[in-house]
Amino acid sequence: MGSEVEVRYRNIKYPRIELRTGKVILILPHGKNPEEVLERHKKWIERKLGFIEECKKEAEGKEPVERSEEEFRTLVLSLVEEFSRELGVKVNKVFFRRMSTRWASCSRKGNLTINRLARFLPSHLIEYIVFHELAHLIERRHTDAFWRVVSRKFPSYPSLERELFAYWFKVG
Repeated sequence: MGSEVEVRYRNIKYPRIELRTGKVILILPHGKNPEEVLERHKKWIERKLGFIEECKKEAEGKEPVERSEEEFRTLVLSLVEEFSRELGVKVNKVFFRRMSTRWASCSRKGNLTINRLARFLPSHLIEYIVFHELAHLIERRHTDAFWRVVSRKFPSYPSLERELFAYWFKVG
């Protein structure tokens, strides 16, 4: 496979594979053979690692946007107001914090958490992140129904998802 593999054993029932920035992390139940898991998922892992490498290359050509924390907060809050009205959803609170694995999240209670590093993203990606998270107030999971909601505003969402992933290597 050619990539570094880290194995962690936990009290879990099923194995999990994480690919962060090109490193393979196997999280396994105690006693599970890592070679067996790697062999069974080899093609999937190689495909994902190839995608990560492509995104890393794309990230080289991207420049972080210079935007103050205050400008960022103002932008996000105005987008939350606009998009929540458009979607007919109610947002409880908006939080800004550093998140290690995602750009944003939305709780069942309507709390939106935005990664503070998103301030370095171009405005169109911040718009997409906010809309994406608010769409979770309509459809919790990434189902076909969820993506239909997202595609009403952002029909090219797959390319935006890829662009966000590439930016992760630049500012994440």
